[in-house]
Amino acid sequence: MNQEAIQAKKIIDSKVLKKLFAFAKPYLYQFWILVFLTVSMAAIVPLRPYIIRIIIDNQIALGDYEGLIYMIVLLLGLLLLQSIVQYLHTFLSGVLGQYVIKDIRIKLFRHVQSLRLKFFDQTPIGRLVTRNVSDIETLAEVFSQGVAAIIGDLLQLLVIFGFMLYIDWELALISLSTLPVLILATYIFKERVKVSFNTVRTAVSNLNTFVQEHITGMNIVQIFNSESTELKKFKEINKEHRMANIKSVMYYSIYFPVAEIVQASGIGLVVWFGAGGVIQERIEVGVLIAFIMYIQMFFRPIRMIADRFNTLQMGIVCATRIMDLLDNKETTSNIGILALEALKGAVKFEQVWFAYNEEDWILKNISFEVKSGKTLALVGATGAGKSSIVNLLNRFYEINKGHIYLDGQEIENYELSFLRKNIAVVLQDVFLFSDSIFNNITLKNPKISREQVYQAADLVGASTFIERLPGGYDYDVMERGATLSVGQRQLISFVRALVYDPKIIILDEATSSVDSDTEFLIQGAISKLMKGRTAIVVAHRLSTIQNADNIMVLDRGEIKEQGTHDDLLSREGYYAKLHEMQFKEVIL
Repeated sequence: MNQEAIQAKKIIDSKVLKKLFAFAKPYLYQFWILVFLTVSMAAIVPLRPYIIRIIIDNQIALGDYEGLIYMIVLLLGLLLLQSIVQYLHTFLSGVLGQYVIKDIRIKLFRHVQSLRLKFFDQTPIGRLVTRNVSDIETLAEVFSQGVAAIIGDLLQLLVIFGFMLYIDWELALISLSTLPVLILATYIFKERVKVSFNTVRTAVSNLNTFVQEHITGMNIVQIFNSESTELKKFKEINKEHRMANIKSVMYYSIYFPVAEIVQASGIGLVVWFGAGGVIQERIEVGVLIAFIMYIQMFFRPIRMIADRFNTLQMGIVCATRIMDLLDNKETTSNIGILALEALKGAVKFEQVWFAYNEEDWILKNISFEVKSGKTLALVGATGAGKSSIVNLLNRFYEINKGHIYLDGQEIENYELSFLRKNIAVVLQDVFLFSDSIFNNITLKNPKISREQVYQAADLVGASTFIERLPGGYDYDVMERGATLSVGQRQLISFVRALVYDPKIIILDEATSSVDSDTEFLIQGAISKLMKGRTAIVVAHRLSTIQNADNIMVLDRGEIKEQGTHDDLLSREGYYAKLHEMQFKEVIL
């Protein structure tokens, strides 16, 4: 049984509720005002039937005109006060909920940013979108329609019952004789709707995941002409969502008529017995009318409690999902304290072992050293472990065994932000946000000026095409840079790396997706970029790394060869074979 199923069976998870309301601590003043308004509402609402009973039995029956005017003014004042308190209660509970979910959403997003890449490898993006958006929106109802509203309804029920017993205890017991039937119907309704709501939430998460993945990968869907197949899958998921909602609608359509019948039965009993009492002059007319009003007031909160309890239950389920995500410990630990004024950029791997999953080693006993200002090229087939070395240096993943040093210090000793600030990575697959070119280069870092961006773009050779675009550096590249070519996106990524002035530059097959002319253009910029910096180049085209200070050949996570280009060719080993194969491809 999964966690959500277990959660659905619980009435209220006090631990989760405690964690949730911990977010309300900064707003304790507003919270206590809300409590006061809740108690006030419970006390004010039941006064109206009692005053009407006095008006009928005292003022109207006795012909007290002056007293009648006074009581009507009092009743109108009470209605006005009730309206004001109800407005303040509704508004404040909603505002409090919005402030709390704002804080939760910020904390959740900040936490998601700190998670290791391994977590994102194993978690669908659509599920994370659901947690950050719709699940948190559901939490707002916990504050506006959940706990505060349920407490208010329960207090109101107690006050109404107290008034009914005070006025006529026999009539009170008769009028509430149908209450057990309503309580049973409410319990059954609550349980059924709770299950259907959980199914709806799961279906929503599945829908978000499916839509997000397929819109992102729409080019693959269209390339392989699988629109009809994917549409069938979507229809199935959508059908599950529809059926879950229809079930909840069916439960509502059954419950509320039943509740109305039970309430009407209670009123009928009151009229039956009360009318007899009026005829026999044992019960006053005002008492009978007050009881009819009290029954309507009494049964309405019970009907609402069932709905609000399910709202609270769904809020608890969503809170559990969110708290589970917040409790996820797969974050990159930032225990380091070092944040030097400057780094030299010397890198050393010492007997490093790494696996993404248990003992399935991606890197096996890797040892190498790159002196400050020197260039290391990594060569090997797909899956050899080249990109894993890059990920470990950035601490996107943590090593299993061994040590990684930066300027003689283990990288764990450096503050994470300081470490990544001094390492720039240019990837083969460039990601651009739906924003201006300028913001994609600076990532909205206020410390980077336009002059720095212009200089870096000139150095790379990107200024020529950028200035031809409408708006120049303010041109909106759209989502993932869809309006730019692969080469243009790659050039922008070089500018982005340059403006951050890193001490270590990593090129992860950064030129493999560009044409020969663009590659020639940026090769000059790369040499300028790497000048005075430590560089690690993951190479696909061996022609781009011939001038590297050291070339390391990897195969299945192990180092096969190391040396300069000429040295490795002279050995006629693994590197020489790769070079010969690529040379033949060029000749052909």
